Amino acid sequence: MNEQIANALIQIELRRLRASSYQELASAVGKVETREVVGEDGITYQLETQVFWDGKKRADIRVMVACDDGRGWRSFVPLSDDFIVKPDGSLAGKC
Repeated sequence: MNEQIANALIQIELRRLRASSYQELASAVGKVETREVVGEDGITYQLETQVFWDGKKRADIRVMVACDDGRGWRSFVPLSDDFIVKPDGSLAGKC
């Protein structure tokens, strides 16, 4: 798996999700979305998005995106990145 391409796909998905409102993300808590995308190298990558409460219910929300190509050890330990949204809609930590 090309980790640079996988990381780029993760960042594209995180940017898309950062544009979502707190309410939109809250409605996705507990749901897992999985989809396949083709990277610029022609390889199919799987992106998995998880949205969950980061501690207390109805408080901060953590959004995590993981990526792998379904081959080798990376399918067991995918690359991932995340962000946290506060109830006021602001982003916490690194962004």
